[in-house]
Amino acid sequence: MADRSLRGIRLGASSLQSEEGVVFHERANHTYVCTQCSRETVMTFAADAEVPEAWECRTCGAEAVRRVGDGVVEVDHSGDKVARTHWDMLLERRTVPELEELLEERLALLRSRRGADDDARLSA
Repeated sequence: MADRSLRGIRLGASSLQSEEGVVFHERANHTYVCTQCSRETVMTFAADAEVPEAWECRTCGAEAVRRVGDGVVEVDHSGDKVARTHWDMLLERRTVPELEELLEERLALLRSRRGADDDARLSA
């Protein structure tokens, strides 16, 4: 019975919903210019959407800035967080002289172990 109810319908080929009476939202095109390759990218956003000042270039992946009139928007990067490395986090806890002292202690410990291992190998 289920086979008969689907007869004549191309599944997935077309939608059964019509666009009759649908009101589309207003749209606005914005142009972005890449800072490296100077390629222009046109993006479509809703007219009332908050448009980003920067976009990723589709070609090279660099930052593309929005063009307004003849100029481009200046992007403020002052609020961006800089990625902290392990070294930066280590320097927050210890000073360089303290780190050098710890390094010497650990090297001395390793050298003493290596000497003990060499003695054990020689005696065996």
